[in-house]
Amino acid sequence: MVRLLLPIALAAVLVCAGCGGASGGDRPNEDATLLLDFTPNAVHSGIYLAAARGYDEAEGVRLRIRRPGASTDGPKQLQSGRVDLAILDIHDLALARERGADLVGVMAVVQRPLAAVIARPGIARPRDLEGRRVGVTGLPSDDAVLRSVVRGDGGDPSRVRSTTIGFDAVKALLAGRVDASTAFWDVEGVALQRRRPGFREFRVDDFGAPSYPELVLCATRDTIAERAPVVRAAIRALQRGYQEAQADPESAVGAVLDANPDLDRAELGAQMDAVAPAFTAGALGVGQLRLPVLRAWAAWDRKFGILKRPLDVSRAFDLSLVGPPSSAD
Repeated sequence: MVRLLLPIALAAVLVCAGCGGASGGDRPNEDATLLLDFTPNAVHSGIYLAAARGYDEAEGVRLRIRRPGASTDGPKQLQSGRVDLAILDIHDLALARERGADLVGVMAVVQRPLAAVIARPGIARPRDLEGRRVGVTGLPSDDAVLRSVVRGDGGDPSRVRSTTIGFDAVKALLAGRVDASTAFWDVEGVALQRRRPGFREFRVDDFGAPSYPELVLCATRDTIAERAPVVRAAIRALQRGYQEAQADPESAVGAVLDANPDLDRAELGAQMDAVAPAFTAGALGVGQLRLPVLRAWAAWDRKFGILKRPLDVSRAFDLSLVGPPSSAD
């Protein structure tokens, strides 16, 4: 009886060996360099988990993950061909296109904004920031976030005293140099709560902004045209990576730490607790892009002065490359 079962078991193993990966005709078997948008943190966990577990190679692409340098400009790196794919803030994608760069968003990394105004304890609501000093980085999107949050609470943004502090929100708030600051709630917000609990987070989509995908995977239109199988393979691998990161956050944190041992495990774990739910949202699965959401975001960017001209959303994004997340994964 055992001898009769062995061929059946072997056949099952051979069939399952290909589960979760691309079929032979869809496997590009190529490398692809992926540039992160920021210092590695929990929002990148799906990327590192996909590489650690070999989801990329199962799809026929070997992802080479690159940390950004101090002066790295993602859009320029894409245009120059130094990288194949890059994670960009959605506003940076829009601004790059406004400057003439034919970059295209192909996958959502998160399904909601990460931008917020973070205020010191004692400031109960955004309109209480009138007459107070609020730090901004100097980026156009920061001014838009601040105005949207204050206006969304019925306040007058013109009465807020904004001051440029660069990317030192945590230090500035802890030192008391500002009463509030624009920041990302998944990184700076987590850092502040761990160091001094009680800071208030006013997330932009709770005060008037649509729930747009803050970070998107991008490529040039030429790359999509010339290497579409590679782009699709990378997307499939990342979708699986982010699905598994949401289901198994401890392993995802471990994958990020293995690749970046200089990071703090406790901080990374706290970031993961905060951001993992944003990998999906409602009916939106991992990586999904939706035109109504993107159009609402583009209108918001135009309304609050990030963009000078209306954005052609259908050209800025390619929704055909992201398949539905596989339940088998």
